[in-house]
Amino acid sequence: MNTATETTVDSTPDVIDGVAFAKLYGEPLFKLPNDLYIPPDALEVFLEAFEGPLDLLLYLIRKQNFNILDIPLAQVTLQYLDYIEQIRQRNLELAADYLLMAAMLIEIKSRMLLPMKKVEGDEEVLDPRAELVRRLLEYEQMKLAAFELDTLPQVGRDFVRTQIYVDQTVVTRFPDVNVVDLQTAWNDLLRRAKLTARHTISREELSVREHMSSILRLLQSAKFVEFHELFDPTRGVPVIVVNFIALLELAKETLIEITQAEAFAPIYVRLSYSPT
Repeated sequence: MNTATETTVDSTPDVIDGVAFAKLYGEPLFKLPNDLYIPPDALEVFLEAFEGPLDLLLYLIRKQNFNILDIPLAQVTLQYLDYIEQIRQRNLELAADYLLMAAMLIEIKSRMLLPMKKVEGDEEVLDPRAELVRRLLEYEQMKLAAFELDTLPQVGRDFVRTQIYVDQTVVTRFPDVNVVDLQTAWNDLLRRAKLTARHTISREELSVREHMSSILRLLQSAKFVEFHELFDPTRGVPVIVVNFIALLELAKETLIEITQAEAFAPIYVRLSYSPT
């Protein structure tokens, strides 16, 4: 006696003279049973997914890979009427718009069945489907454009704007001087110094500490002094350079403050005041 456990293998083939599209209790199913019950609301969500008659018509054409420039109206119209019947049972007001499109399809098909009118000269016979094709192509372009726009980030859906509350009662604080503004003012001073430079050769020993003291004395007599008032372009570039270094040293030691009311506004220098 074989004590080994035998594994049960399903020997029922999945395909018998055709392709099985489902299995029922393990058996292949090749056709729908006659007693299959489909609930009345089964197609309700699917039908309401269309945005209008053109959307439904375009869906039927693209689903079956029909050439939109050569629409088989008879086949498409029958399928369209089947969908409308389902819509009519659920929403009569919604079906009105779809019925108008169905009437247009039937009219176009009837015009195609009539003999073509003879035209004179080289004029081409107008296809009764031309206007419908134009509307379908325009609608498809707009639908694709709307889809591309929908992929762009949207406020409230993909991201949220940050909101910050700023208390307007706080003490006003002057913005820090921009480095670019300070550099521009310095370059302007150098340019003016070069324009007024004298071609004299002299040797002068310049002290940064002396210029620092001179700047402090000047600031003690005024609450605010404009930046350019601390320099004398007529004394030449070396004096301006030393004076500027002295100004930076005072700012580094927090003995003075360099302020600016707003962007591109004049730069002011004042003594630093320690809170008591």
